[in-house]
Amino acid sequence: MHIREVVTEADKKEFLQLPVRLYKNTPTWIRPLDKDVEGVFDNKKNKTFNHGECIRWILLNEQGKTVGRVASFINQKTVNKGNDQPTGGLGFFECIDDKTAAFILFDQCKSWLQQKGMEAMDGPINFGNRDRWWGLLIDGFDREPNYQCNYNFPYYQQFYEAYGFQVYFYQLTFGRPIQGPIDSRLLEKSILVEKDPNYRFGYIKKSEWGKLPGYIRTVYNKAWAKRGEIPELTEAQAKHLVKQMMPIMDEKLLWFGFYNDEPIAFFLSLPEVNQVFKYVNGKMDLIGKLKFVWHKLMKTNKKAFGILFGLAPGHQGKGVDGAIIENFRKFAHGGGISYTYYEMNWIGDFNPKMIRVVEQINAPVVKKHATYRKLFDESKPFKRMPIIN
Repeated sequence: MHIREVVTEADKKEFLQLPVRLYKNTPTWIRPLDKDVEGVFDNKKNKTFNHGECIRWILLNEQGKTVGRVASFINQKTVNKGNDQPTGGLGFFECIDDKTAAFILFDQCKSWLQQKGMEAMDGPINFGNRDRWWGLLIDGFDREPNYQCNYNFPYYQQFYEAYGFQVYFYQLTFGRPIQGPIDSRLLEKSILVEKDPNYRFGYIKKSEWGKLPGYIRTVYNKAWAKRGEIPELTEAQAKHLVKQMMPIMDEKLLWFGFYNDEPIAFFLSLPEVNQVFKYVNGKMDLIGKLKFVWHKLMKTNKKAFGILFGLAPGHQGKGVDGAIIENFRKFAHGGGISYTYYEMNWIGDFNPKMIRVVEQINAPVVKKHATYRKLFDESKPFKRMPIIN
């Protein structure tokens, strides 16, 4: 077997086509959009190139057939943040059921990262935002993946762990029908908050979407940045995030909490568009776009999913989390939305407060992903992601 950097158009096509061949008999796999995958590696579209670099490879067997792929990257904003050692990453790993092939791909990433001064690598992760292409699926193989979320074969876990990767943290996906009650404790806290006239909760109407980047950035940086290796969200990144979501956003899924008219919480969801994209075979060409528009008009998608939940520290422990969820729930039960099922994506096991909130809305864990870390010097002590207090 030999490994080759992805440079030519033919290589890029192989990078995209390998998973199509691997998962052809896996009914729960949904092919990602080609443009979404390629967008990660396009320095004109991915702003992470402004402070990072990446490379990708395909692995070919003796007959010249592609049997594996992987990408490796360095994000200078997270290399040292919250880490005891400079840490890079790998992602977009796909491979036949062959440990030798898998290890060749892992070795390639390790070697490239070491040449760049890295002493560890996380994987599988994204070259960009953490809310997509992040973590290895280790439970929930019977469920279809949400948009830009990783789905993989169960045997990948054996490859990672045999190579020496250790779990840095788990990402949990919770799911439940839209209809149904929340826990009485969350409801009681919500009622107390709503008695305070300084608080208000609601969705952001389409006419106000110009304010979304600012709202998101304000809450995100207060709730998440400066914790571990999570970088602050810049104004440009916030605008780019909203621009990416814009084609599929539903105003009735974008909920914010305000205190004295300042944003202090968000509960952001999107239509689970993989329920539509599974019909376009990775291509948003004319036919794909027509299919997308038809399904959107017919409202055939009945699943929504959460992408971001955040609460400013000064308002934590007061029941604001319950209040924003209860306001959304009452709106949904009143017929305000057409979705019947909801999944909450990307809740780290390092965030026990958020886990407790989700448990109180009576949603069980339906999928589990693992973000692994490999220390190049295995004599050094391994530390998991710190718990958020």
